[in-house]
Amino acid sequence: MKTIGFGWILWMVMQSQWAFAQSEGDSAFVAAIYSHTLTAGHCYEDLHHLCKNIGHRLAGSEAADKAILWGQHTLQAIGPDRVFLMPVEVPHWTRGPREEARYIYRAEGMEHEVFPSLVALGGSVGSDLPIEAEVVEVKSLEELAVLGRAGIEGKIVFFNKSLDPMLINTGAAYGGGYPIRGKGPSEAARYGAVACLIRSLTLSGDDYAHTGATQYNDSLAKIPAAALSAKAASALSEALKSDAKLRFNLHLHCQAYPRKTQYNVVAEWRGTRYPDEYITIGGHLDSWDVGEGAHDDGAGIVQSIEVLRTLKNLGYRPLRTIRIVLFINEEFGNDGGETYASVCKAAGLTHIAALESDGGGFTPRGFSCELSDVQYERFIGWRPILEPYGLHVFRRGGSGVDIRPLRDDRVGLFGLSVDTQRYFDYHHSNNDVFEQVNKRELELGAASIAALVYLIDQHGLQ
Repeated sequence: MKTIGFGWILWMVMQSQWAFAQSEGDSAFVAAIYSHTLTAGHCYEDLHHLCKNIGHRLAGSEAADKAILWGQHTLQAIGPDRVFLMPVEVPHWTRGPREEARYIYRAEGMEHEVFPSLVALGGSVGSDLPIEAEVVEVKSLEELAVLGRAGIEGKIVFFNKSLDPMLINTGAAYGGGYPIRGKGPSEAARYGAVACLIRSLTLSGDDYAHTGATQYNDSLAKIPAAALSAKAASALSEALKSDAKLRFNLHLHCQAYPRKTQYNVVAEWRGTRYPDEYITIGGHLDSWDVGEGAHDDGAGIVQSIEVLRTLKNLGYRPLRTIRIVLFINEEFGNDGGETYASVCKAAGLTHIAALESDGGGFTPRGFSCELSDVQYERFIGWRPILEPYGLHVFRRGGSGVDIRPLRDDRVGLFGLSVDTQRYFDYHHSNNDVFEQVNKRELELGAASIAALVYLIDQHGLQ
């Protein structure tokens, strides 16, 4: 019978005691992160300034220029080793001074005039004169194809597809409607439509219209495209039942200009032991040109800044180089994320992890991640440290649009996972304002990101 030597037993005991002491130290520092963020943090005040002093920040706009300067100055004041601007070529599009829509329908022997709540889709073309035509209602791209040119030509296509309320994952529900917003206008043009309307991608039944990018097929005609609020879409559908020949009048004043240079804002805090290993944290500084971009993605921006502020204020000295990146133009093509990854790869930088917050400033639930098996085992090993703070989601899947271009076999990607049941009530609409963000929920998200950054920095992912 083989016996285990005393030296081996002693080594195992020492290793166990060391691991326990290390875990206790990690838990204590994570507690300090939450304590500082919840009692002395400034992310809520930062968000107020961003929303109220600058407002919405469409890529290519003067407001986005102001936000870039604000981000640069705010990060410099915290005192990282350096803050620099990374040039990014972005689109420049405006929706114009006004968006006009009306229709008249007959019901019960009377004429009813309606001015529906509507907003142009991002990237839509405008028209010199109003467009007036009959409306054909469809539920899907497949139904559109069945009607074909015979049923579509010369008409305004109205995609009236609701998001699936049975999907508890609201992101999955949103994904079910996304192809219509992206492809719908061009597919309608394929069959001769003169304009396109879609039902806003929201689970709410309110009267806020929700914008978002559409992607024209350059081989097809570009027709004006807009989103109706859920309430307006339901009303139009009912009106069509009473008057199938009603005529919709639409006039969009959108304009596209040549691309211009704007910037990712990058703050770098050099590591003391492994300075050539990088951890990037960020969100996107741009927003749509409606509302104030509070949840999407002002929340992620101020949370990322707060991570740096909290760790600095706690006297932390990172082992690895930490970067805070305020990405420009996620909404209109992810130019900021693509450029950042390209520049980093050209410079030969080694990322071990990247984290993104782009789900709104709601209560954090954990993290979704794109990790190898070895990395995931390390990640879930931190569950006992993180669970006391309500972080129970450790799901493999997506991470974030801005950081995904960094993906390779070595880098671990994380997205802050939050309670998103209300997110699409605000998303891309005039309802996405500072007042819709809860201070404590926002701060909890910032602390959660800082906690995970600390654990990755201390222990790596391999």
